[in-house]
Amino acid sequence: MRLILVMGPTGVGKTSFGIRLARDLGGEIINADSVQLYRGFDIGSAKPGPGELAEVPHHLVDVLDPDEDFDAAKFAGLARDAAREITARGRAPIVAGGTFFYVRALVKGLFPGPPKDPALRERLREEAKDKGRGALWSRLQDADPESAARIHPHDLVRIVRALEVLELTGLPLSRHTGLHRFSGRGYSTLGFCLYLDREELYGKIDARVDEMMGLGFLEEVAGLLGSGVPRDAKPMTSLGYRHLAAHLAGELDLGDAVRLIKRDTRRYAKRQLTWLKKEPGLIRLNPSEHERAAALAGDFMSMEP
Repeated sequence: MRLILVMGPTGVGKTSFGIRLARDLGGEIINADSVQLYRGFDIGSAKPGPGELAEVPHHLVDVLDPDEDFDAAKFAGLARDAAREITARGRAPIVAGGTFFYVRALVKGLFPGPPKDPALRERLREEAKDKGRGALWSRLQDADPESAARIHPHDLVRIVRALEVLELTGLPLSRHTGLHRFSGRGYSTLGFCLYLDREELYGKIDARVDEMMGLGFLEEVAGLLGSGVPRDAKPMTSLGYRHLAAHLAGELDLGDAVRLIKRDTRRYAKRQLTWLKKEPGLIRLNPSEHERAAALAGDFMSMEP
């Protein structure tokens, strides 16, 4: 089965690029953004709007409630099913999004880690409540610095899983993934990596945050919290949402919250760029190179097996 991948740092234009590519090829989009999976998390995740969703079929958008448990393995299963259905219709499956670990899990598989231990997870979550997430992340940093470098200090779900693997197996998560080397590849892929000059990318990120605020990002977060979504729900701890939740709780001035959203988004983009440099086989393209991408993708999809 063939997959086209559209990757790149946040703010580079993956959504519009993927939609145009899907339109040119007769394809359908499989979302690989972990926040766009959740209902109600629209503005802050830069979720495609109604017009974009109507123009090209999208899969794995608005499929989860904020409190639902979800991980890379579940994503890989749902995305694989979607890719099969798209392929069976004679259309091109295009995976687009910035949660690269999800993409890697889909394309290359995951190591067979230990099953979750509910009691251990609850103990770790209670520890995070008592001492703060930062303390838990610091413990992970001491025990498994490689994994800690890939996990944000606010991402409690992934911190808990990394510590759970360590306690259950005696080996750090990074060691397991190194041994596995994501070698379970089951697809033929064509991967595009969108890029911009660093300063241009950062300028677009800052402008997008301002645009989100103008579209009602603060009101979206207030509405989610008012509807009962807790601050420690996985999507609420993501970029922008956690900052505005802190403002609404009286912990941050609004100007400071917006400034931190921009700063942390730029830092996230920098980490994504570092990750992408290590990923082999991606074709670097400027987001304006639609025709070249369509030609390459058309040739790829029409190749004899």
